[in-house]
Amino acid sequence: MKARPAHQITRRNATRLLAGTLLSGIGAPSLTSRIALAEPQPAALNAADTAFLEEMERQACLYFYEQADPSTGQVLDRANNRTGNGQMDSRFVSSIAATGFGLTALCIADSRRYLPADRIRRRVLATLQFHLRPMPTEHGFYYHFNDVKTGLPLLNIEVSPIDTAILLCGILTCRAHFKDPKIADLATQIYNRIDWPWMLNGGKTFALGWLPATGFLTQRWDHYAEMMMLYLLAIGSPTHPIDPSSWSSFSRPRVRFSSFNFISGHDPLFIHLYSHAWFDFYRKRDAFADYFNNSVTAVRAHKAFCLSLNRGYTEDYWGLTASDWMHGYTAWGGPPLMGPIDGSVVPCATAGSLPFLTRDCLRVLRSLKDKYGEYAWGRYGPCDALHPSLSWYDADVLGIDLGISLLMAENLRTGFVWKTFMQNPEAANAMKLAGFRSY
Repeated sequence: MKARPAHQITRRNATRLLAGTLLSGIGAPSLTSRIALAEPQPAALNAADTAFLEEMERQACLYFYEQADPSTGQVLDRANNRTGNGQMDSRFVSSIAATGFGLTALCIADSRRYLPADRIRRRVLATLQFHLRPMPTEHGFYYHFNDVKTGLPLLNIEVSPIDTAILLCGILTCRAHFKDPKIADLATQIYNRIDWPWMLNGGKTFALGWLPATGFLTQRWDHYAEMMMLYLLAIGSPTHPIDPSSWSSFSRPRVRFSSFNFISGHDPLFIHLYSHAWFDFYRKRDAFADYFNNSVTAVRAHKAFCLSLNRGYTEDYWGLTASDWMHGYTAWGGPPLMGPIDGSVVPCATAGSLPFLTRDCLRVLRSLKDKYGEYAWGRYGPCDALHPSLSWYDADVLGIDLGISLLMAENLRTGFVWKTFMQNPEAANAMKLAGFRSY
């Protein structure tokens, strides 16, 4: 296989590459002993918490409706958060993952009556029809970034299995929620045509992607990350399944930090969040772990890690994951330390972790709005990142970061996404084939 030119590295690839190269030799700091055993603690929401989350969800849903092309349904990768009228951003890059979050957002908007039901249904139908055809695909997989109006992939952009999986989670959520024969037919056609074994490229783990000019990327989804949904969707495919033994083919390395011990790659926090937005792992385990509890531990460890850095983080101000920063886009977080952590905070780190550490995450989010709302909050909710000490507040929001915040806020409040998505028989069957059992 040919080497991949540097200019073909996309944002997600960069995240994974940085994760492997920017590891620090930082040792575990001497923190007060903390409870490492992660058992989720249900948190009752008071009226103020509920009102805060309601407004945050409503704003996020507005992004996925306003910043999507009405003909193709594709959602912009990013947009200005300081717009006053909701006019579509002039940038043209859509993200297939943001569109997957967006389809789920339309289900939430329908459930909560944020928008008229007939407009939502028309948008869902237009999106599914365009993504069935004429949206370009390769063996049913989609390109990572595309032109929002034409659907044509950007130059040198990879066909991405993980971003296809995120899109498919949104599509299947629509199929389960709307119970509309036309939506169900389109969604089923899109799922059933994906040739999952092709993306294995003869191996036991998925390739990171595929490029028309050079073929499969050499990197693979071979260690624990956000890709549990990718393997489960492939195992559960009714037409092109992969062998369930593939579930045991990726490694599950462990990270030890202070008293915390959990499964993780050297990756940003979002890897512990994304699959949990749709698949319900609560009180289920396979031969290796209880992944819900593992994410609880990962979030607790991340908070302790931030507070240990002496870079301005407090109980009211912590949380990092891949995001914008003052100098562009970066993959940062820990433990272990990765990226140029400078005291910035990324709201989607705590918003996406709401079901795992509710009280602590709500405290951060409400504090950010109370202290910096005028600067950090816009039409679609919190900006992507901020560094108040340097008077820097990102003007943009990112679709995937708003998306994980929205879905996890809704899951915290009602479990709506979990309950809806898991109505798809393929999801439950895949977890059974992978060896999950409830307890």
